[in-house]
Amino acid sequence: MLEEEYQARRSLPRHLRKTEEPEAPFSFEIRPARPADLPAVREIYNYYVANSTVTFDEDAMSLREWKQKYSYLNRLRMPFLVAESPSGQLLGYALVSPWKQKRAYRYTVENSIYLGPAASGKGLGKALLGALIEASKEAGLKEMIAVIADQGADASIRLHERFGFHEIGRMGRVGFKFDRWLGTVLLQKTLK
Repeated sequence: MLEEEYQARRSLPRHLRKTEEPEAPFSFEIRPARPADLPAVREIYNYYVANSTVTFDEDAMSLREWKQKYSYLNRLRMPFLVAESPSGQLLGYALVSPWKQKRAYRYTVENSIYLGPAASGKGLGKALLGALIEASKEAGLKEMIAVIADQGADASIRLHERFGFHEIGRMGRVGFKFDRWLGTVLLQKTLK
């Protein structure tokens, strides 16, 4: 008797087999950030500081720095969104900040989107970017810039391109992290 036939005869009839529970769908709510979210935002961001080149920061951001950033963006009425699971876990965040400090740039922002490692690859980045674009339009902003590392961030570049961002330039060897030189890809979208 072949091994396959033996295994087929040894298995239980279908009605007696244990059925596997279907995996719960990945669900979340996107909402404006609150001060209570900042410890989780800090943890998500600092994971990327320590483990990747998607941010050129080399030092972890403190909770105090995040509180200052939150207050600053709040004063400017800049969108700062979080994605929260039904159990209350923060899964990721998205925000915009001024592109430059000079007043003439006041309608142009740079976006940032970071997901908790367990939330990657499930459509959350797409949902956050879409919500961030809409919130930015509602805030009266006109141009959105994405500054993306030129190594290890291909998925981010593709995501932005799907939302209508187009490449406006590259800067090579402008950052040095983890003992290697890195560049950036700049993408831009007009908010209508």
